[in-house]
Amino acid sequence: MPPSKIRSTETRHVRDANAAQKLFADLAGLPYELVGFAYLDPERRLLGVRYSPPGSRTAAAVSVRLVVADALAFDAVGVVMAHNHPGGDPAPSVADKAVTRRLARALSAVDVRMLDHIILTADRSTSFRALGLL
Repeated sequence: MPPSKIRSTETRHVRDANAAQKLFADLAGLPYELVGFAYLDPERRLLGVRYSPPGSRTAAAVSVRLVVADALAFDAVGVVMAHNHPGGDPAPSVADKAVTRRLARALSAVDVRMLDHIILTADRSTSFRALGLL
């Protein structure tokens, strides 16, 4: 599956950070950063997933415009973002915080809520919601 393609999903719920971590678990072991977005309905059922193009070992690009367009196309009310840190430190970077704020504002403008941003490593993960950053 090319990373930028939308993939269809079986019906499942993404109710919390643990469910999001399981959904995006495959990102944890990648040698480059990759960002995924889960689009959810009002009951937090998964409507679809899209991955950004692969990034470098320390950064990945996020198209706010594309994420908002996908949220509208799916008629989603919530989005969960996830990406990996190949270096092993799941702490959010300054850039991670900035893109999350920018994306949350853009989604909010179209009545879609940014529910969480999960950072995954091979053995740990971090939830922006749990840290109080969302």
